[in-house]
Amino acid sequence: MSFVTVEQSPAFEFRVRGRVQGVGFRPAVWRMARELGLSGEVLNDGEGVLLRVRGDQSRIAALIQQIERDPPPLAHIDGIERRRYGGELPHEFRIAESIEGPARTQVAPDAALCAACAAEMRDPGERRYRYPFTNCTHCGPRLSIVTAIPYDRATTTMRPFPLCAACEAEYRNPKDRRFHAEAMACPRCGPSASLIALSGCAIPRSGDADVIETTARLLARGEIIAIKGLGGYHLACDATRPETIVRLRRLKRRDAKPFALMARELAVIRRFCAVDAVEERELTSVHAPIVLLRADGPARLPDTVAPGLDTLGFMLPTTPLHFLLLQGLDIPLVMTSGNLSDEPAIIDDADARRDLADVASFALVHDRAIANRVDDSVVRVMSGRPRVLRRARGYAPSPLRLPAGFDRAPDLLAMGGELKAAFCLVKEGQAILSQHQGDLENAATFDDYRKNLALYERMFDHAPSAIVIDRHPEYLSSKRGRIEADRRGALVIEALHHHAHVAACLAENGRSFDAPPVLGVVLDGLGFGDDNTIWGGEFLLADYVGYERLARLTPVAMLGGSRAAREPWRNLYAHVMAAKAAGAAGLADPSKWAALNGKPLALLERMMARGINAPLASSCGRLFDAVAAALDICADRQAYEGEAAALLESLAATRVDVREGYDLEILDRPDAGLMEIGSAPLWRAIFDDLQRGVSAAVIARRFHLGLAQSIVEVATRLATRRYFETIALSGGCFQNRVLFESTVERLREAGFKTLTHAQVPANDGGLSLGQAAIGAAHVIRANAIAIRKDKTCASAFPAASSA
Repeated sequence: MSFVTVEQSPAFEFRVRGRVQGVGFRPAVWRMARELGLSGEVLNDGEGVLLRVRGDQSRIAALIQQIERDPPPLAHIDGIERRRYGGELPHEFRIAESIEGPARTQVAPDAALCAACAAEMRDPGERRYRYPFTNCTHCGPRLSIVTAIPYDRATTTMRPFPLCAACEAEYRNPKDRRFHAEAMACPRCGPSASLIALSGCAIPRSGDADVIETTARLLARGEIIAIKGLGGYHLACDATRPETIVRLRRLKRRDAKPFALMARELAVIRRFCAVDAVEERELTSVHAPIVLLRADGPARLPDTVAPGLDTLGFMLPTTPLHFLLLQGLDIPLVMTSGNLSDEPAIIDDADARRDLADVASFALVHDRAIANRVDDSVVRVMSGRPRVLRRARGYAPSPLRLPAGFDRAPDLLAMGGELKAAFCLVKEGQAILSQHQGDLENAATFDDYRKNLALYERMFDHAPSAIVIDRHPEYLSSKRGRIEADRRGALVIEALHHHAHVAACLAENGRSFDAPPVLGVVLDGLGFGDDNTIWGGEFLLADYVGYERLARLTPVAMLGGSRAAREPWRNLYAHVMAAKAAGAAGLADPSKWAALNGKPLALLERMMARGINAPLASSCGRLFDAVAAALDICADRQAYEGEAAALLESLAATRVDVREGYDLEILDRPDAGLMEIGSAPLWRAIFDDLQRGVSAAVIARRFHLGLAQSIVEVATRLATRRYFETIALSGGCFQNRVLFESTVERLREAGFKTLTHAQVPANDGGLSLGQAAIGAAHVIRANAIAIRKDKTCASAFPAASSA
C-alpha cells in the first residue's frame, strides 16, 4: 500500500539511543518510513541515531512502534526521545550523512556469521563464494576492528581496503543488507588469506585447493596450525589425535588446562556431548560462545583434551574463515588461544611468526589487522539458564542498564581485580564492561589492560569524576586506578572485594538503589577483608552503600602464603590440624593421609605455631583444594588455577546415589561477633569413609551437598536474627554446577528469593560491575547529603571508603 505525504504536517525529531550504529539500523528505518509514506531523514551522530520525520501523526506513531518492535538483529534500543522539529526536511525520506560529535552511542560486539552470508559462501554462483571475510550488517567484526567512533569504515582496520564498484553499490544502497556495513568486502577489494610455513616446512601442493582447503588437509593429517581469528590467533589441531594433542601441550607449555573445541555443526558436537535446548540456543546464537557441555555422548575424545573433567568446551564456527575451514572436516578441532601458557593471545602477525614457530608448523593468516584483542567467551548452563563465565567476544562492550536510581550517577571508572580482570565504565545510567583482560600479573596482559582503558575512554568519550578500586593495596588494577585518579584529579573510592561481588549480583538483577539489604553469600579463593585478613567464604548483609559481615567459614592457615593456592596438600594439612585443634575426636594423625606422606609436616607445624608465612583465610577455594588433596587429586601441585576444584566437581557430578551430605558445624563466635561454618566433623567423616573404601565420587558428592546444606542452615539461622528475604550468590566457587544447583534448590525450598549471575561472571570477571555500583551509590548518597546538608546515612552499614 502507498501513502501520500502530507506536506504541512508537523515534524518531529527522535533521538534513538543504544546499539544502533553499524547494525543496519538506518536502512531498516528508511524502509519502514518510505512504506508509511513519511518524509524526512535518518542519520548517525556521536549519540546514536537521529530520526527527523514529517507526516500524519498516526503514521509517525506506527513508525516508532515498528522500530521498537522489529529492530535489526544486532540492534538494541535503550530509549527513544521525542521533540518537535522546526527545520527543513526533504520531500522523500533519505539517509543523511553522519555527524561527528561526543561519543554517546554504543559499539557493537563482534557477531557470529549469519545464515545469509553462510549461504552466499556455499553458492558457486555468488561473487563471495568461499570468500573468508564475508559479512553484512547482521554479522561480522565490530569491537575487534574499531579504533574510534562514530563507527565508520575510516575508523576501523578496514580503512586500507577501498571498496570496489560492486561493493560500493551495495554499500550505498539502502535496500541492501550491506548498506553501510563497514567491514564489508569481496575477493576483489577486501582482505585475503594465505598459508605460510613457520618451522621450515614446505607447503604441500594441493592441486586446485585454495589455502583454506589445504589447511584443512594439513589438520587432518596431524599438523598443528596457527590461525588468525577475529580477536586473536588460535592454535588448532585434530581433537581426535591424542599424540597431536600431547605434542601441542608440550610445545604450548599447557600441562592440563582443558582445550576449547570447534566443530562444524551440532551433529558433530552431539557425537561427544549431550546438548539440551538451552545449550543449543547458546551455541547457535549471535554470540557463539564456548559452551561447557557434559561429555557423555556416544563417542569419546582423548582424555588429553580435558584431563579428568566430565565437560568439554565446544563452539561452532565464529567467522567465515572458520566456517570454510570446518566444512570439509567431520572431526572437531582443538581451537585454543594462540600463545604460550599464561600469555595473552597474540594479535600481531610478526609476534605470531616469532612466538608460535616452535609450536605450529604452519599459519593461516590474513592481511586485516586486529585492532583489539578479544578472547572467546565461555558460557555454562546451570539451573536451566546460561551463565557467562568469561565475558568477551560476542558480549563486550554491550552495556548493562543500571537499576532504578543510578541515573543520577556521574561518569565513573571501576578498575576490577587482579585476576580475570575487566574494567567498567558508568555513563548515563549504564555500565559498560570491557572484554575479559586476563591476569594482570602478566606484563603483556597489563599492557593490554592499559591500552583498552585508553580505547574505551575514546570510544565512549568518557571522563570519570571518580575511580573505584579494590581495597587490596597491591592489586595492579588498584595501583593503576590511583595513577588515573591523580592524572584526572578524580576521587578515589575503595570497594571491599566481597562487597563488590554482592553489588555486582544486585546490579545485574536490577535491584533498585534504595532496595532493602540482602544476604550476600560470596564463596571464592581470596580477597582482602576490612580487618586486613584474607576472606573467601563470606555472608554479608549488604546493599549498594555498605555491608555487615554476619558469618564466614572458619579461618584456616594458608601455609606458605600464595604457595597454598598452588599446592593443595598444604591446605589439607592446615585443615586437618585446625580440626584437631578444634577438638575433633577420632581424627587420624596427619601422616596417615596419603597426600601428606613424605611432606615436611614438622616445618609446617612450626610455621603455624609461630605465624610465619601462614596467614589465616576464610577461603572456600582453599577448602575445595583440601578436600581434593584428601582424595589425592593433584595434591602436590595444580597445573592451572582451580584445577583441584574442577576435578573434584567432576567426581561429584558422577551418577552416584547420594542424597545427604557431610555435616559441617555451625558455630556462634561471640568474640568475633560472627557465625561460622566449621569443618572439623567433615574431616573425621572423610577419613572414616576413606578407611572404609568408600569411592572418591561418593565422598566428593557428599562434600558438595554438605557445603550447600550448611549455607542454607546459616542463612536460615541468620534470618531469625536480622531481616532479609533475598539471598545473592556470587564468587567463583558458584561456577561449580553441583554446588550452585544444590544451593539454589535448597534455598528456594527454604523460602528464600535467590539472585544469581547470568550476564556477568560470578568470578572476578564481574567484580568491576559491583565496584561501579558501589562507587555510583557512594557518589549519589554523598551528593544527596550535600544537598540536604544532612549527615544522616541512607544505609545502616558503613559506606565504601574514599581516599
